[in-house]
Amino acid sequence: MLLIFLRKLILSSIAALLMYVFIANVVLPESFGLALDSYTLTIIGKYLCFAMLAVALDLVWGYCGILSLGHTAFFALGGYAMGMYLMRQIGDRGTYGDSELPDFMVFLNWDELPWFWFGFDQFWFAGLMVFLVPGILAFVFGWFAFRSRVSGVYLSIITQALTYALMLAFFRNEMGFGGNNGLTDFKDILGYSVSSPDVRVALMLLSGCGLIGCLLLCMQLMKTKFGRVLIAIRDSESRIRFLGYRVEYYKLLVFVISAMIAGFAGALYVPQVGIINPGEFSPLASIEVVVWVALGGRGSLVGAALGAIAVNAAKTFFTGFYPEAWLFFLGAIFVISTLYLPKGILGAIVDLSAKYQSTRSTSLKESCS
Repeated sequence: MLLIFLRKLILSSIAALLMYVFIANVVLPESFGLALDSYTLTIIGKYLCFAMLAVALDLVWGYCGILSLGHTAFFALGGYAMGMYLMRQIGDRGTYGDSELPDFMVFLNWDELPWFWFGFDQFWFAGLMVFLVPGILAFVFGWFAFRSRVSGVYLSIITQALTYALMLAFFRNEMGFGGNNGLTDFKDILGYSVSSPDVRVALMLLSGCGLIGCLLLCMQLMKTKFGRVLIAIRDSESRIRFLGYRVEYYKLLVFVISAMIAGFAGALYVPQVGIINPGEFSPLASIEVVVWVALGGRGSLVGAALGAIAVNAAKTFFTGFYPEAWLFFLGAIFVISTLYLPKGILGAIVDLSAKYQSTRSTSLKESCS
């Protein structure tokens, strides 16, 4: 019951934050003094996108036992798909004034737009690719990995190797994705300026609604027979195989769904921060996502979102005031969550509450006797 209450509390808190932003920036006049500045909106929007990424990882790790160290690849691919659309919207307003080629292609003496850039001048096409590109990669990878029954630490190593390989590939200028600098200098989205206050508010609100939608979708998914089978696979995969279930199909489907959620988070992240580069594929970033989920509470969804927001808020604080201490702090979080919070923050709260209720019940019985 307490876990259900905490889930509702976190969801309500996110909804309240979105309502506050809407009222403060859209309904009330600027003279009222409650509006958030663009920097704060961007920070909150980033936290919400990272929370979606954490939910995506928790879906496969917390409920199916698949520890993926490559979910930032799906996040980055969704971000690149949105970044390509935003680059096509610049037109002749770039540094070199070419209406067809992005600035980095002109600088590198490209003669024509690569074939895989076609269609990204349309928002609907880019929006489709945000889901399809991570989903297809997850399907192809999962098809071979799960059919070969690769699991455990071996699967984790392979997913991280995949992410690292993509990072090295995207660093190359010949790939056509901006190389080391990535994609940036965005101007418009759907005809509106990316830097305008109204667009920033809209993106932040969309990120919050997306997080709530992903949480509700995943929670509902876990209530179905499909979700119960996933949990059974996590607890005893061999037993589920003995009962006749095609475990690889269940793993493959949840892996693809998770990748699409991560891609969606990346697509919302890019227009808010204004850049996407190969650094988003970093293996360290994937490990950070694991820390978010572990700290918040693996297998709780809302706990994963809470962990992502808490760790990134701490990161903002430490990198601003104690930049040299951030990595030590991150390592301390991982050690503490492993040794003392095996169920994460949410699990610790539930356990403490259960212990308190048990102690109180015992005391009442002794007093009555």
